[in-house]
Amino acid sequence: MKKRIFLMLAFLVQASTLLAQEIKSVNFIQEGEVSKLVIEADKAFIAERFHVTEDKQIILDLKNVRISPKLLRGIDTSEFPGSTVFISGYKKPGTETDIRFAIQLRDNVRSILENNENRAVLSIENRFGVFSANKIRSVEGGQVQGAVVSSDPVGLNVPKSTSIDDILQNLTLSGPKKYIGKRISINVKDIPITSVLNMIADTSGFNIIIDQDVSKAPPLTLTLTNIPWDQALDTIMSLGKLSAVKSANILVIKTTSQLNKELKEELEASKLKEEAEPMVTRVFLINYAILGDIERIIKDYLTPIPTAPTAGAAPRASIQLDERTNSIIVKDTTESIERIKKIIETLDTQTPQIMIEAKIVEASESYSKRLGLSRGITFGYDPIVNTTGQVPTGPGFSFSTAPNAQSPGFIGMTIGVYKRILNLDFNLQLMESESKGRVISTPRVVTQNKKTATLSSTETTSFRVQQLATGTAPAVATFQNVSATVSLNVVPQVTNDGSINLQISINKSSFGTRPTADAPPNTTTRNVNTNVLVENGSTIVIGGLYSTDNQETRSGIPVLKDLPLIGWLFSSPYAPTSNKNELIIFLTPRILNQDEAGFTERQASKENGAGSI
Repeated sequence: MKKRIFLMLAFLVQASTLLAQEIKSVNFIQEGEVSKLVIEADKAFIAERFHVTEDKQIILDLKNVRISPKLLRGIDTSEFPGSTVFISGYKKPGTETDIRFAIQLRDNVRSILENNENRAVLSIENRFGVFSANKIRSVEGGQVQGAVVSSDPVGLNVPKSTSIDDILQNLTLSGPKKYIGKRISINVKDIPITSVLNMIADTSGFNIIIDQDVSKAPPLTLTLTNIPWDQALDTIMSLGKLSAVKSANILVIKTTSQLNKELKEELEASKLKEEAEPMVTRVFLINYAILGDIERIIKDYLTPIPTAPTAGAAPRASIQLDERTNSIIVKDTTESIERIKKIIETLDTQTPQIMIEAKIVEASESYSKRLGLSRGITFGYDPIVNTTGQVPTGPGFSFSTAPNAQSPGFIGMTIGVYKRILNLDFNLQLMESESKGRVISTPRVVTQNKKTATLSSTETTSFRVQQLATGTAPAVATFQNVSATVSLNVVPQVTNDGSINLQISINKSSFGTRPTADAPPNTTTRNVNTNVLVENGSTIVIGGLYSTDNQETRSGIPVLKDLPLIGWLFSSPYAPTSNKNELIIFLTPRILNQDEAGFTERQASKENGAGSI
């Protein structure tokens, strides 16, 4: 029985994995003052977002999805001038089909999550204030059942829905508001402001706590007819110089001066607590990254210096570099040290080593054919000559099966004397030749990421130069060299998803035939300069040159050579020629240290919150 239950549970887990949507792409885009994380899947999926202000992070959770390890690689966005620093993806701890993306920020800014069936777009401000409050409320309100989405001008705060909680939340915001509460009427004279507030609370059904300082406000005389209750409440707080703070489903109303005083005291207490926190010192050994680059990044994550530091006190947080041991010494609070540790572990990886292999294939093909009488038909006829007793010297016949310089595919007949026919001679030429050739060059080079690599091979030959005799100086023969080079110049750049961007320059020179024995050989040079994006280990054709040359020459007696059937007796042989040349370049880049450079799935120890910094 236990075995059956175990098998059933295993089957259910496997079935849930198979039914999960598959993530097809994860892209980071920066558009002006907005950065976007765009995630697309094959089917509709659920995405949820929440903000961790203490860690300056945005957490994006994807429910019931599958994703390849390649798409979970970290995205370093620190070089962009926006608010994001690093994006890390990992499997959410304790789940099988949930994925979490942690977006580390330079400072706390607002974000908007838009779900559109199989596409989720997380938009992040690059500076606080880029998004209007209306845009945030409208987008997020569109995801709530029964939400109210307004078409009013930008800057209007709109409640997410008609619920009490959402209306009260809207009232605590600053700026113009959209009022959607139930309409009420109030007609009072010289009544305490606390009584009016309680009257609105009883009518609308929300809980209210009124600070004792509010009762000191002067009494009110109001005549409000058929207006939303939230507008009436907002108007009364404005008249009484009051401010509201929402706590769960309770609205706490205080005087504005008292609330500002409490906020100031809370801020000062937070600073005192931060200054009183003990400092620790940690030495980080840097293996692969450049010290200056790491220092520039982690400076933004040190505890900020107090605005009014104590006179004579040493700085709280500090960072120092030790070039001899290639180490960074950081002094800061325990929380900041842990955050910096995760950043260094993510960024301090091996520089990718890329091997680029090029295959330069050069093929040539030539074809020629000769068909016809090489000299036509020649003969003589003498009707007077006495043929009695004459010994015929023909007929004769010749045939060649292997064309050569003396007999290139001839079938011929020769008759010296045959009765009254003299010197009958003809040669029928049937010849076809074909030649093919292929030359392959395979330059191969290894270099680091973003480093230029050059590989060249040179072939040299010589030709004779004859200097004529001048005066008493005899003629002198010297030799001069000529070279042909195959070179590969490439600058690779590995992207965060493991693809390789290549800036390539290939030069291929080769020798041809010599016009004469003492002349320099003909030289052919071909160049390719391009920039391509290739997946790791894939082969791409980056260039091709194809040329063809067809020739056909025919001569003969005018008019007679064009006669049907017998025209070939009065023309030169039919001799077409065809030459073809083709150049193709194949390129294959490959990352040699893929695991060490951090392009594989993160270690299991990093999944326990490793994505958050």
